[in-house]
Amino acid sequence: MRRDATRSFAVTNILNKLSRLGLVAMMGILAACAAPDPLEEDLPDMGDFRLSHNIVVAENMQQVPPSRNATPEEWQEIITSEIDRRFGDYEGERLYHIGINVDGYALAPPGIPIVLNPRSVLVLSVNVWDDALGEKLHEEPEQIVIFEGSSPETFLLGSGLTRTREEQMQVLARNAARRIQLWMLQNPDWFSIDPDAAETAAAEVEEIAEAVETPVEVDPEAAAADPDAAPVDPETCVPTEDAPCPEPLTN
Repeated sequence: MRRDATRSFAVTNILNKLSRLGLVAMMGILAACAAPDPLEEDLPDMGDFRLSHNIVVAENMQQVPPSRNATPEEWQEIITSEIDRRFGDYEGERLYHIGINVDGYALAPPGIPIVLNPRSVLVLSVNVWDDALGEKLHEEPEQIVIFEGSSPETFLLGSGLTRTREEQMQVLARNAARRIQLWMLQNPDWFSIDPDAAETAAAEVEEIAEAVETPVEVDPEAAAADPDAAPVDPETCVPTEDAPCPEPLTN
């Protein structure tokens, strides 16, 4: 019980820090690249890995404003799909389960281009289980923070103006699957992967992940003069038709 309370506090603290530092509300001037399709990447060797159960839980997730809204069921569906898309073709001789808890998220609403250019973020806790052993391969869940990245269009306008809510979720889920694979490659003994091969593969996966998620600086003054800029309330949630906005996090 104490561990759950500590973990909940840690998640809230991470999300609040992201919001205050502008990595979610993005009071900075940031942009990055789009997320490539995993089927267009040269996926690395994963030793004896074969995906068995792919379980995503999102009932206790937290939302950080400003954000569009999304239901737990929507996150479960899109993350499950992208995990299957990245790991489903591996045909190793041993079964493994991937369990994911959605800790929190923010889906960028329309904002002032670049100057107040909200970026989307997703926070997950991940576990990997060995089916034959019937046990988890590590003691604590691996907490992963994933950023959306940008296309050439969102570079100037923000993803809230150029991507639908569903597109933002797909990009985040795709980036999350890549980050999960990176973590798995950093533990090659779990899957009987040659350590040298795993190190090389991890470096390649990390390079792609950094390219699609790491922001770069742009000139804020030119963006501030944009006559089409529209303000966004930093405490605003944008609900879906079927899902009301949750209560915002408190410090």
